[in-house]
Amino acid sequence: MNLPPVVSAEEWQVALEALLAREKEATRARDALAAARRRLPRVLIEKEYVFDTAAGSARLLDLFESRRQLLLYHFMFGPNQDAGCDGCSMFVDQVGHLAHLHARDTSFALASRAPIEKLEAYRKRMGWAIRWYSSFDSDFNVDFGVGPETPQPDAYQDGETFGLSVFLRDGDRVFRTYFTTARGVEALGSVWTLLDLTPLGRQEEWEDSPEGYPQTKPYEWWRRHDEY
Repeated sequence: MNLPPVVSAEEWQVALEALLAREKEATRARDALAAARRRLPRVLIEKEYVFDTAAGSARLLDLFESRRQLLLYHFMFGPNQDAGCDGCSMFVDQVGHLAHLHARDTSFALASRAPIEKLEAYRKRMGWAIRWYSSFDSDFNVDFGVGPETPQPDAYQDGETFGLSVFLRDGDRVFRTYFTTARGVEALGSVWTLLDLTPLGRQEEWEDSPEGYPQTKPYEWWRRHDEY
């Protein structure tokens, strides 16, 4: 493995400060993106969506739990499957205590196409307390671009995809303000962020690392936390 050179503490400090200056530039760029995100136009959700919960049915408005904002993670869990997506599971494992979001008038929840009975069984297995809603009997996943018109049993998770939708409530009116998927979601997870700080990084093949560093294919190394 071709490791970086060993230098004096003084030389290391100079190199570190140069890198930190670049990190500050990236932070300011992220701040500018966040400012632009706050100015995105909104889409009024006029269709009435009904979800299943362990306690009965719920409207999209109910998912806010009377708060003004809602972060809704589209969790890949096909109706024909008995376990949710391992990558989505890894992400949800990283969601912290929701009291901190609630303090900013923001709710967080999960939504999947699988029946509520399967979601509740899997949630119990994973030990999660996050509210999880089933869109099994609605067009929600199709309308929001995270599921096929008809479930595809031969595809991973029946062809469902993942992402994060953000909603704003104004009285009884609900607006969609933002959506991201793919690597836009990984920025929300601490595992990737922490690994990016280490000398070996994520140890995935796409990374630009010195020659000889351990690397494997992305998406294949992670497991559900009870399967490692």
